[in-house]
Amino acid sequence: MTVASDISPTRFPLSFSRYRGLMNAGIGMGALMLLWWLGGRAVAASPDLFAFSNFAPAPTMSRLWVMITSGEVLDMAIPSLYRVGLGMLIAVLIGVPLGILIGRIAQLREITNIPFQFLRMISPLSWMPIAVMAFDTWDGAIIFLIAVAAIWPILFATAAGVRRIDPAWIKVARNLGASRWHMLTTVILPAVATDILTGIRLALGVAWVVLVPAEYLGVTSGLGYAINDARDTLEYDRLSATVVVIGVIGFALDMICQKAIARLNWMRSN
Repeated sequence: MTVASDISPTRFPLSFSRYRGLMNAGIGMGALMLLWWLGGRAVAASPDLFAFSNFAPAPTMSRLWVMITSGEVLDMAIPSLYRVGLGMLIAVLIGVPLGILIGRIAQLREITNIPFQFLRMISPLSWMPIAVMAFDTWDGAIIFLIAVAAIWPILFATAAGVRRIDPAWIKVARNLGASRWHMLTTVILPAVATDILTGIRLALGVAWVVLVPAEYLGVTSGLGYAINDARDTLEYDRLSATVVVIGVIGFALDMICQKAIARLNWMRSN
C-alpha cells in the first residue's frame, strides 16, 4: 500500500503529454505516406499515367538511398545552400537597418509605405529577365532573385518590432546619456531580435520556394537544376527523390529558425 501511494496519479498523464507531439507527428507522416502510396498505386494502374509510376514511394526511396550513398545529394544541395545563404545575408544586411529606420522615423515610413508595398507584391521571379541582364554570372542572378524574395519579410517584421518598443525604454536610455550606437545595440536590437528572427524564418521559406525555379536558369548545379535534368532525362524516381531532399532540407532550416526563436524567447524571459 505504501508503494502504491507513492506513485503520483499525474505521472502517467505527464509522461503521455511529453510524447504526444511526437505521436501526432508520426500519425501525420503516416497519413502522408499512405496518401503517397495510394497515389502511386493509382498512377501505376492507369494506362495513361503508367510512365510516371516511379513517383511512388518505393522507387523514390530506393533511388534516394543511392543518391545519398553516392554523394549526389551533397553535390546538389551545397550549391543551393550557398546561393540561399548569400541571398539571405544580403536581405538581412539591407532589410534589418532599413526596417529599423522605417520603424523609428514616421515620415520615412509614410514615404516608403506605398512603394515598398507595391514592390513586395511583385513576384520575385518577375525580376528574372532583369537579373539575367544585370549580372555577369548565373549565380549572381539567382542570388539577386533570392535576396529580392527574402528582403520584404525581414524588413516589415523588423519595422513592426521597432514600433512595438515601449517608448519608456528609449526615454530612460536617453536620460542615462546613451548615444545612438548604444541605443541601437543595447535597446533596439535586443528588443526586436525575436521579430528579426521571425522575419528571417518567413523569408527563408519564401527564398527556398523561389530557389528551385530560379535554378532553372543556366546553372549546371543545385537542386533546381537536378529537378530540371531529371525531368528531361525521364528519371522520375530521381525527380521525386530530389523533391524529398528539397522538403527535408527546407524543413530542417525552418526547425533551426524555430529553435533559435524559442531559445531567444527563453533568454529574454529570464
